Amino acid sequence: MTQEKYIRSVQIETYQRAKKGNMHCGDSFYIKETDEYLLCVVADGLGSGEHAMIASSAVTETAKRYCDDSVDELMAKCNEAVRNTRGAAVAILKFYKHTYKFAYNNIGNVRFYLYSPEGVLTYPLPVKGFLSGRVQQRFRTQTFAFRPESRFLIHTDGLELKEVKSMFARPVSIEQLSSQIQHSMLSTNDDVTYVIGYLNS
Repeated sequence: MTQEKYIRSVQIETYQRAKKGNMHCGDSFYIKETDEYLLCVVADGLGSGEHAMIASSAVTETAKRYCDDSVDELMAKCNEAVRNTRGAAVAILKFYKHTYKFAYNNIGNVRFYLYSPEGVLTYPLPVKGFLSGRVQQRFRTQTFAFRPESRFLIHTDGLELKEVKSMFARPVSIEQLSSQIQHSMLSTNDDVTYVIGYLNS
């Protein structure tokens, strides 16, 4: 199990836990914040264990190398990177600080939610499939506006949540929300990774 905190102009809490009985977590994530943007990439390697970790790590290492690229470009490069691996479900999220817009693209069972200070929940529907590098795929990047003081959550399918909107509506900090999520997790039958953040004004 790993937990990390990132604090710059964005407050972030992360959590990762391997499936019960496994030494390796098949999920990977990468976070990069600059003065211009916040990039968050979450990958869930197919299956579990070491080979799933290899697939998901190929995605995050590619994101690290090409972090300044657009979301479209990153998805295409990550697709190439997982060739000769099991493949991975992937979500890429990039907040642009000066325009208050973010770009989002995903394929597979990684979920993303954004909750505005007015109480509006944005939830782009997941796209079926996974990155394999073996077929040419079309990626559909969506662009949304966001407000300062919004909160977001991106997670792999090992985390099962109910009533997400009511969870975000609680007047608690990101640290408290993260703690509540961890206490609500019962099953250890899958790898779990999440990133939860608060976008400062």
